[in-house]
Amino acid sequence: MVFIHDTEMSLRAAAALVNTLPETDTSGRDRLETHADLDAYLATFSYTGAFRRDADELAAVRAIRPRLRALWSVDRNNAVPLVNAMLRDGHALPQLVIHDHFDWHIHATEPDAPLAMRILSESAMAFVDVIRSDAWDRVRLCAADDCESVYVDFSKNGSKLYCDTGNCGNRMNVNAYRRRKARESA
Repeated sequence: MVFIHDTEMSLRAAAALVNTLPETDTSGRDRLETHADLDAYLATFSYTGAFRRDADELAAVRAIRPRLRALWSVDRNNAVPLVNAMLRDGHALPQLVIHDHFDWHIHATEPDAPLAMRILSESAMAFVDVIRSDAWDRVRLCAADDCESVYVDFSKNGSKLYCDTGNCGNRMNVNAYRRRKARESA
């Protein structure tokens, strides 16, 4: 499934933000506790506009994670009211913009909107595209039995099973190999 660049980047950013929640880490560690954690996230997923880099901004970004996580817990139809609420709460005002090395794309809010509002609104806009293109089956939880991370499957054939947060695919393949070997030697 191929989404336009800004949609794909917003979906990847939303999944990465959700995957900072403690319940998505096998150690139970929250990976968005400090300004350095937020800076690392923003270095990977660029957002334009104002940044306050204070405790309130960090708290606000941390607070939207469960709302985004909820999108991976529902089906397509039940995602619609969640996405609509995010758009309303984010005061979404979609507009075409061009800047830096990006061609025309959509920003969902004003550049001076708080960072958490920009993230929430742009994520919601990306999920609008997923819903409208009837690609909700690409919104997935990792299939590893010990992982609760989320991802969006961008593969051409829709066959991706594991998240990108660790080595889930390799670990599950090793486990399956070991089970096969144990059965063969039994």
